[in-house]
Amino acid sequence: MDRPPAMFIADSLGLDFLNSVATPVDTPVDWINDADGLIDWLAQARLVQPDELHALKARARPGELEAVADEARALREWFRKFVRKHAGRPLTAAALKELGPLNSLLERDEAFSRIESGHHGGALSLRTKRRWRTPQAVLLPVGEALAKFVCEEDFTDVKQCEGHNCTMLFVDHTRRRARRWCIMAVCGNRAKQAAHRSRLKGQQ
Repeated sequence: MDRPPAMFIADSLGLDFLNSVATPVDTPVDWINDADGLIDWLAQARLVQPDELHALKARARPGELEAVADEARALREWFRKFVRKHAGRPLTAAALKELGPLNSLLERDEAFSRIESGHHGGALSLRTKRRWRTPQAVLLPVGEALAKFVCEEDFTDVKQCEGHNCTMLFVDHTRRRARRWCIMAVCGNRAKQAAHRSRLKGQQ
């Protein structure tokens, strides 16, 4: 299936994952509706290195990655309900009891730290690595992105684009918290054009 490039407009990879199914310009697009879509989205999100994705694809049994894509979509819709329930107000510790599915995913991780040389032969640095033993492991960095969103973002600033039929979510990090559109050049301009046409009709 031909898909447009994935959209990363949310100022949070956790919300960008929710936006992997969206209606940005009238036509619904699901960027992870199959295994190839999931692999492409993970690569575009830079959550898994392309060589690791290639190796996982090569090792996967028939149908295994499709099952992972099914799991990814289920995770996405579970998390969408959580975000919609809590958006618009600060998240409190009371929400922890709802996060069992996410903690269960995080508990699967086989991450470890390793000292490596810095970029361009610079100083040594401590980096987190991950063992990619199974295709299901590709969901681990997704879970990490969702967990960072939950713990680091203010849910008061979570908004849905005001564009007609647009379903994109984003975190409003603007100084006055005045962001209204996923992309000003798309939904913002369309809204301005619609308002202009409405004004012209009113003057007739």
